[in-house]
Amino acid sequence: MPEENHPSTHPPLPPTTEDERVSWLRLLRSRRVGPATFHRLMAEHGSAGAALAALPEVARAAGVGDYTVCPAGVAEAELRAGHTMGARLILNTDADYPAQLSDIPDAPPLLWMMGDATLLSRPMIALVGARNASSLGTRMAKSLAADLSEQGYIIVSGLARGIDTAAHLGSLKGGTLAVMAGGVDVIYPTENTTLAGDILTNGLRLSEQPIGLVPQARHFPARNRLISGLARAVVVVEAAAKSGSLITARTALDQGREVMAVPGHPIDARASGCNMLIRDGAILVRSAEDVIEALVGPTPPEVQTQLPLAVTEPHAPRPERSLREVTALHEQILRRLGPSPVAEDQLIRDLAAPARAVAPVLVDLELEGRIVRHAGGLLALAR
Repeated sequence: MPEENHPSTHPPLPPTTEDERVSWLRLLRSRRVGPATFHRLMAEHGSAGAALAALPEVARAAGVGDYTVCPAGVAEAELRAGHTMGARLILNTDADYPAQLSDIPDAPPLLWMMGDATLLSRPMIALVGARNASSLGTRMAKSLAADLSEQGYIIVSGLARGIDTAAHLGSLKGGTLAVMAGGVDVIYPTENTTLAGDILTNGLRLSEQPIGLVPQARHFPARNRLISGLARAVVVVEAAAKSGSLITARTALDQGREVMAVPGHPIDARASGCNMLIRDGAILVRSAEDVIEALVGPTPPEVQTQLPLAVTEPHAPRPERSLREVTALHEQILRRLGPSPVAEDQLIRDLAAPARAVAPVLVDLELEGRIVRHAGGLLALAR
Protein backbone atom coordinates (compact mmCIF):
# COMPACT_ATOMS: atom_id res chain seq x y z
CA MET A 1 0.00 0.00 0.00
CA PRO A 2 2.40 2.67 -1.22
CA GLU A 3 2.16 6.29 -0.14
CA GLU A 4 0.62 8.37 -2.94
CA ASN A 5 0.59 12.09 -3.60
CA HIS A 6 -3.19 12.23 -3.54
CA PRO A 7 -4.52 14.91 -1.20
CA SER A 8 -8.21 15.05 -0.47
CA THR A 9 -10.32 17.49 -2.46
CA HIS A 10 -13.14 17.22 0.08
CA PRO A 11 -12.68 18.45 3.66
CA PRO A 12 -12.86 15.60 6.19
CA LEU A 13 -15.43 15.67 8.94
CA PRO A 14 -13.96 17.67 11.84
CA PRO A 15 -13.56 15.60 15.00
CA THR A 16 -16.03 16.80 17.62
CA THR A 17 -15.23 14.35 20.42
CA GLU A 18 -12.04 13.05 22.01
CA ASP A 19 -12.81 9.58 20.61
CA GLU A 20 -12.83 10.96 17.08
CA ARG A 21 -9.52 12.75 17.64
CA VAL A 22 -8.08 9.42 18.81
CA SER A 23 -9.37 7.88 15.57
CA TRP A 24 -7.56 10.53 13.52
CA LEU A 25 -4.35 9.81 15.40
CA ARG A 26 -4.80 6.03 15.04
CA LEU A 27 -5.35 6.33 11.29
CA LEU A 28 -2.26 8.47 10.71
CA ARG A 29 -0.09 6.29 12.97
CA SER A 30 -1.17 3.08 11.24
CA ARG A 31 1.48 1.26 9.21
CA ARG A 32 2.03 2.60 5.67
CA VAL A 33 -0.36 5.51 6.16
CA GLY A 34 1.29 8.85 5.49
CA PRO A 35 -0.34 12.25 4.86
CA ALA A 36 -1.34 11.56 1.25
CA THR A 37 -2.84 8.14 2.03
CA PHE A 38 -4.61 9.63 5.06
CA HIS A 39 -6.26 12.30 2.89
CA ARG A 40 -7.28 9.73 0.28
CA LEU A 41 -8.82 7.41 2.88
CA MET A 42 -10.70 10.29 4.48
CA ALA A 43 -12.03 11.38 1.08
CA GLU A 44 -13.18 7.86 0.27
CA HIS A 45 -14.71 6.94 3.64
CA GLY A 46 -15.76 10.27 5.15
CA SER A 47 -14.42 9.79 8.66
CA ALA A 48 -11.39 8.39 10.42
CA GLY A 49 -13.47 5.69 12.11
CA ALA A 50 -14.82 4.43 8.80
CA ALA A 51 -11.35 4.57 7.24
CA LEU A 52 -9.90 2.52 10.13
CA ALA A 53 -12.59 -0.12 9.65
CA ALA A 54 -11.84 -0.34 5.92
CA LEU A 55 -8.03 -0.20 6.20
CA PRO A 56 -7.29 -3.94 6.66
CA GLU A 57 -9.26 -4.77 3.50
CA VAL A 58 -7.57 -1.91 1.63
CA ALA A 59 -4.21 -3.35 2.71
CA ARG A 60 -5.16 -6.86 1.59
CA ALA A 61 -6.19 -5.54 -1.83
CA ALA A 62 -2.75 -3.91 -2.06
CA GLY A 63 -1.05 -7.22 -1.30
CA VAL A 64 -0.26 -6.53 2.36
CA GLY A 65 -1.29 -9.46 4.55
CA ASP A 66 -1.74 -9.65 8.35
CA TYR A 67 -2.40 -5.91 8.52
CA THR A 68 -3.51 -4.36 11.78
CA VAL A 69 -4.32 -0.72 12.43
CA CYS A 70 -2.71 1.33 15.18
CA PRO A 71 -4.24 0.22 18.52
CA ALA A 72 -6.36 2.74 20.37
CA GLY A 73 -4.11 2.44 23.41
CA VAL A 74 -1.09 3.67 21.44
CA ALA A 75 -2.90 6.78 20.24
CA GLU A 76 -4.36 7.46 23.68
CA ALA A 77 -0.91 7.14 25.26
CA GLU A 78 0.50 9.64 22.75
CA LEU A 79 -2.27 12.11 23.57
CA ARG A 80 -1.65 11.73 27.30
CA ALA A 81 2.10 12.18 26.87
CA GLY A 82 1.62 15.29 24.78
CA HIS A 83 -0.82 16.88 27.18
CA THR A 84 1.39 16.02 30.19
CA MET A 85 4.31 17.98 28.74
CA GLY A 86 2.12 20.92 27.72
CA ALA A 87 2.02 20.19 23.98
CA ARG A 88 -1.10 20.81 21.95
CA LEU A 89 -2.45 18.70 19.08
CA ILE A 90 -4.15 20.58 16.25
CA LEU A 91 -5.82 19.02 13.23
CA ASN A 92 -6.14 20.44 9.74
CA THR A 93 -9.83 21.11 10.42
CA ASP A 94 -9.02 23.33 13.41
CA ALA A 95 -9.29 27.10 12.98
CA ASP A 96 -5.69 27.72 14.04
CA TYR A 97 -4.14 25.13 11.71
CA PRO A 98 -1.59 27.10 9.61
CA ALA A 99 -3.28 28.13 6.37
CA GLN A 100 0.03 28.07 4.51
CA LEU A 101 0.33 24.31 4.97
CA SER A 102 -3.15 23.72 3.58
CA ASP A 103 -1.76 24.73 0.17
CA ILE A 104 0.84 21.95 -0.08
CA PRO A 105 -0.18 18.61 -1.62
CA ASP A 106 1.03 16.45 1.29
CA ALA A 107 -0.18 18.68 4.12
CA PRO A 108 0.14 17.04 7.55
CA PRO A 109 -3.29 16.06 8.89
CA LEU A 110 -2.22 16.95 12.43
CA LEU A 111 0.56 18.81 14.22
CA TRP A 112 1.95 18.84 17.74
CA MET A 113 2.90 22.31 19.00
CA MET A 114 4.63 23.76 22.04
CA GLY A 115 4.89 27.51 22.56
CA ASP A 116 3.11 30.52 21.11
CA ALA A 117 0.73 29.30 18.39
CA THR A 118 -0.27 32.88 17.50
CA LEU A 119 3.00 33.12 15.53
CA LEU A 120 1.35 30.99 12.83
CA SER A 121 -0.84 33.93 11.79
CA ARG A 122 2.16 36.16 11.01
CA PRO A 123 4.20 36.20 7.76
CA MET A 124 7.11 33.76 7.81
CA ILE A 125 10.47 33.45 6.08
CA ALA A 126 12.59 30.30 6.26
CA LEU A 127 16.35 30.49 6.76
CA VAL A 128 18.23 27.24 6.15
CA GLY A 129 21.78 26.19 5.42
CA ALA A 130 24.82 24.13 6.30
CA ARG A 131 25.28 22.35 9.61
CA ASN A 132 29.07 22.80 9.36
CA ALA A 133 28.62 26.49 8.60
CA SER A 134 31.50 28.93 8.51
CA SER A 135 31.86 31.76 11.01
CA LEU A 136 30.90 34.24 8.28
CA GLY A 137 27.85 32.14 7.34
CA THR A 138 26.53 31.97 10.87
CA ARG A 139 27.04 35.71 11.37
CA MET A 140 25.16 36.38 8.13
CA ALA A 141 22.29 34.08 9.14
CA LYS A 142 21.98 35.63 12.58
CA SER A 143 22.07 39.17 11.17
CA LEU A 144 19.49 38.37 8.47
CA ALA A 145 17.20 36.71 11.00
CA ALA A 146 17.43 39.64 13.40
CA ASP A 147 16.77 42.24 10.69
CA LEU A 148 13.83 40.33 9.21
CA SER A 149 12.42 39.73 12.67
CA GLU A 150 12.53 43.47 13.38
CA GLN A 151 10.43 43.96 10.24
CA GLY A 152 7.71 41.67 11.62
CA TYR A 153 8.62 38.35 9.98
CA ILE A 154 8.71 35.08 11.89
CA ILE A 155 11.86 33.12 11.09
CA VAL A 156 11.34 29.41 10.41
CA SER A 157 14.16 26.87 10.58
CA GLY A 158 14.91 23.32 11.66
CA LEU A 159 16.84 23.67 14.98
CA ALA A 160 19.87 21.94 13.41
CA ARG A 161 23.48 22.92 14.00
CA GLY A 162 25.05 25.80 12.10
CA ILE A 163 22.80 28.08 10.06
CA ASP A 164 19.54 26.88 11.67
CA THR A 165 20.86 27.60 15.15
CA ALA A 166 22.08 31.06 14.11
CA ALA A 167 18.70 31.84 12.49
CA HIS A 168 16.79 30.93 15.66
CA LEU A 169 19.17 32.87 17.89
CA GLY A 170 18.92 35.96 15.71
CA SER A 171 15.12 35.94 15.77
CA LEU A 172 14.42 34.83 19.35
CA LYS A 173 13.42 38.31 20.47
CA GLY A 174 10.83 38.78 17.73
CA GLY A 175 9.60 35.18 17.59
CA THR A 176 11.00 32.11 15.88
CA LEU A 177 9.52 28.78 14.76
CA ALA A 178 11.43 25.49 14.97
CA VAL A 179 10.14 22.61 12.87
CA MET A 180 11.29 19.36 14.45
CA ALA A 181 12.26 16.20 12.54
CA GLY A 182 11.33 14.00 15.51
CA GLY A 183 8.80 14.46 18.26
CA VAL A 184 8.13 18.00 19.40
CA ASP A 185 9.62 16.99 22.76
CA VAL A 186 12.82 15.42 21.38
CA ILE A 187 15.64 17.94 21.06
CA TYR A 188 18.10 17.13 18.30
CA PRO A 189 20.94 17.88 18.47
CA THR A 190 21.07 17.79 22.27
CA GLU A 191 23.46 20.78 22.27
CA ASN A 192 20.43 22.92 21.35
CA THR A 193 18.48 21.96 24.47
CA THR A 194 18.82 25.43 25.99
CA LEU A 195 17.84 27.09 22.71
CA ALA A 196 14.81 24.81 22.38
CA GLY A 197 13.74 25.85 25.88
CA ASP A 198 14.15 29.53 25.01
CA ILE A 199 11.98 29.01 21.93
CA LEU A 200 9.11 27.91 24.17
CA THR A 201 9.22 31.38 25.72
CA ASN A 202 9.65 33.44 22.55
CA GLY A 203 8.53 31.16 19.77
CA LEU A 204 6.99 27.86 18.75
CA ARG A 205 8.15 24.27 18.33
CA LEU A 206 6.16 22.20 15.84
CA SER A 207 6.22 18.60 14.56
CA GLU A 208 4.00 16.16 12.71
CA GLN A 209 5.78 13.17 14.28
CA PRO A 210 4.65 11.20 17.33
CA ILE A 211 5.56 12.40 20.79
CA GLY A 212 8.87 10.88 21.87
CA LEU A 213 10.04 9.92 18.36
CA VAL A 214 13.83 10.15 17.95
CA PRO A 215 14.50 11.48 14.42
CA GLN A 216 16.10 9.28 11.78
CA ALA A 217 17.53 10.24 8.40
CA ARG A 218 14.25 9.64 6.54
CA HIS A 219 12.40 12.14 8.74
CA PHE A 220 14.42 15.19 7.68
CA PRO A 221 13.15 15.55 4.07
CA ALA A 222 9.58 15.36 5.42
CA ARG A 223 10.47 18.02 8.01
CA ASN A 224 11.99 20.22 5.28
CA ARG A 225 8.75 20.31 3.27
CA LEU A 226 7.04 21.85 6.33
CA ILE A 227 9.78 24.48 6.71
CA SER A 228 9.29 25.63 3.13
CA GLY A 229 5.51 25.16 3.24
CA LEU A 230 5.09 27.46 6.22
CA ALA A 231 7.17 30.25 4.71
CA ARG A 232 6.57 32.80 1.97
CA ALA A 233 10.21 32.46 0.94
CA VAL A 234 13.17 30.19 1.63
CA VAL A 235 16.58 31.84 2.03
CA VAL A 236 19.58 29.50 1.75
CA VAL A 237 22.49 31.10 3.59
CA GLU A 238 25.23 28.51 3.11
CA ALA A 239 24.97 25.08 1.48
CA ALA A 240 27.16 22.59 -0.31
CA ALA A 241 26.34 21.20 -3.75
CA LYS A 242 24.95 18.04 -2.09
CA SER A 243 22.86 19.16 0.84
CA GLY A 244 19.44 18.96 2.40
CA SER A 245 19.12 22.72 1.99
CA LEU A 246 19.02 22.33 -1.79
CA ILE A 247 16.28 19.73 -1.40
CA THR A 248 14.38 22.27 0.69
CA ALA A 249 14.90 24.88 -2.04
CA ARG A 250 13.49 22.56 -4.72
CA THR A 251 10.56 21.66 -2.48
CA ALA A 252 9.90 25.36 -1.97
CA LEU A 253 9.86 25.87 -5.71
CA ASP A 254 7.34 23.04 -6.15
CA GLN A 255 5.19 24.66 -3.45
CA GLY A 256 5.23 28.03 -5.22
CA ARG A 257 7.48 29.74 -2.65
CA GLU A 258 10.23 32.21 -3.48
CA VAL A 259 13.77 30.80 -3.40
CA MET A 260 16.65 33.07 -2.44
CA ALA A 261 20.31 32.51 -1.66
CA VAL A 262 23.29 34.32 -0.17
CA PRO A 263 26.30 34.14 -2.53
CA GLY A 264 29.69 32.87 -1.37
CA HIS A 265 33.26 32.55 -2.54
CA PRO A 266 33.56 30.29 -5.62
CA ILE A 267 36.20 28.03 -4.05
CA ASP A 268 34.34 27.56 -0.75
CA ALA A 269 32.51 24.22 -0.99
CA ARG A 270 30.04 25.39 1.65
CA ALA A 271 28.85 28.11 -0.73
CA SER A 272 28.69 26.04 -3.92
CA GLY A 273 25.02 25.14 -3.47
CA CYS A 274 24.01 28.78 -2.98
CA ASN A 275 26.01 29.87 -6.01
CA MET A 276 24.35 27.14 -8.09
CA LEU A 277 20.90 28.32 -6.96
CA ILE A 278 21.69 31.92 -7.93
CA ARG A 279 23.06 30.82 -11.28
CA ASP A 280 19.83 28.93 -11.90
CA GLY A 281 17.55 31.84 -11.07
CA ALA A 282 17.27 32.16 -7.28
CA ILE A 283 17.15 35.73 -5.97
CA LEU A 284 20.52 36.96 -4.74
CA VAL A 285 20.42 38.10 -1.11
CA ARG A 286 22.89 40.52 0.45
CA SER A 287 20.68 41.88 3.22
CA ALA A 288 17.19 41.77 4.70
CA GLU A 289 16.23 44.57 2.32
CA ASP A 290 16.81 42.23 -0.65
CA VAL A 291 14.44 39.66 0.85
CA ILE A 292 11.71 42.18 1.66
CA GLU A 293 11.99 43.86 -1.74
CA ALA A 294 11.54 40.50 -3.47
CA LEU A 295 8.38 39.86 -1.45
CA VAL A 296 6.70 43.27 -1.30
CA GLY A 297 8.56 45.46 -3.81
CA PRO A 298 11.11 48.27 -3.35
CA THR A 299 10.88 50.62 -0.39
CA PRO A 300 9.63 54.12 -1.39
CA PRO A 301 12.49 56.65 -1.47
CA GLU A 302 10.89 58.85 1.19
CA VAL A 303 11.08 56.07 3.81
CA GLN A 304 14.39 54.49 2.84
CA THR A 305 17.09 54.54 5.49
CA GLN A 306 20.73 55.10 4.68
CA LEU A 307 22.10 51.71 3.66
CA PRO A 308 25.69 50.52 3.37
CA LEU A 309 27.28 50.83 -0.05
CA ALA A 310 27.14 47.05 -0.59
CA VAL A 311 23.36 47.11 -0.16
CA THR A 312 22.69 50.01 -2.53
CA GLU A 313 24.50 48.47 -5.47
CA PRO A 314 22.18 47.41 -8.32
CA HIS A 315 21.05 43.79 -8.48
CA ALA A 316 23.01 41.45 -10.67
CA PRO A 317 21.23 40.60 -13.92
CA ARG A 318 18.97 37.57 -13.68
CA PRO A 319 19.98 34.55 -15.75
CA GLU A 320 17.85 33.56 -18.71
CA ARG A 321 16.78 30.22 -17.21
CA SER A 322 14.43 30.19 -14.22
CA LEU A 323 14.87 27.79 -11.31
CA ARG A 324 11.58 26.15 -12.27
CA GLU A 325 12.86 25.46 -15.80
CA VAL A 326 16.08 23.99 -14.44
CA THR A 327 14.14 21.72 -12.05
CA ALA A 328 12.00 20.49 -14.96
CA LEU A 329 15.16 19.80 -16.98
CA HIS A 330 16.61 17.84 -14.03
CA GLU A 331 13.55 15.61 -14.05
CA GLN A 332 13.61 15.11 -17.84
CA ILE A 333 17.27 14.08 -17.76
CA LEU A 334 16.79 11.62 -14.90
CA ARG A 335 13.77 10.08 -16.65
CA ARG A 336 15.73 9.54 -19.87
CA LEU A 337 18.88 8.10 -18.30
CA GLY A 338 19.24 4.58 -16.97
CA PRO A 339 22.01 2.26 -15.80
CA SER A 340 23.21 1.78 -19.40
CA PRO A 341 25.45 4.67 -20.54
CA VAL A 342 24.11 7.06 -23.19
CA ALA A 343 26.13 9.52 -25.26
CA GLU A 344 25.79 13.10 -24.02
CA ASP A 345 25.13 14.48 -27.51
CA GLN A 346 22.40 11.86 -28.04
CA LEU A 347 20.78 12.83 -24.74
CA ILE A 348 20.80 16.50 -25.76
CA ARG A 349 19.15 15.64 -29.09
CA ASP A 350 16.51 13.55 -27.29
CA LEU A 351 15.77 16.44 -24.95
CA ALA A 352 15.45 18.87 -27.89
CA ALA A 353 17.09 21.49 -25.69
CA PRO A 354 20.07 23.78 -26.36
CA ALA A 355 23.40 22.27 -25.33
CA ARG A 356 24.28 25.44 -23.40
CA ALA A 357 21.16 24.88 -21.24
CA VAL A 358 21.72 21.15 -20.69
CA ALA A 359 25.47 21.18 -19.94
CA PRO A 360 25.34 23.04 -16.60
CA VAL A 361 22.41 20.92 -15.41
CA LEU A 362 24.41 17.77 -16.15
CA VAL A 363 27.21 19.18 -14.03
CA ASP A 364 24.74 19.81 -11.18
CA LEU A 365 23.44 16.24 -11.32
CA GLU A 366 26.97 14.85 -11.46
CA LEU A 367 28.00 16.89 -8.41
CA GLU A 368 24.90 15.70 -6.57
CA GLY A 369 25.90 12.10 -7.28
CA ARG A 370 22.73 11.36 -9.24
CA ILE A 371 24.46 10.67 -12.56
CA VAL A 372 27.94 9.40 -13.46
CA ARG A 373 30.09 10.28 -16.43
CA HIS A 374 31.92 7.44 -18.21
CA ALA A 375 34.77 7.55 -20.69
CA GLY A 376 33.87 8.73 -24.19
CA GLY A 377 31.28 11.27 -23.06
CA LEU A 378 28.77 8.64 -21.87
CA LEU A 379 26.28 9.32 -19.08
CA ALA A 380 24.28 6.99 -16.83
CA LEU A 381 22.25 7.07 -13.63
CA ALA A 382 24.33 6.56 -10.50
CA ARG A 383 23.87 3.17 -8.95
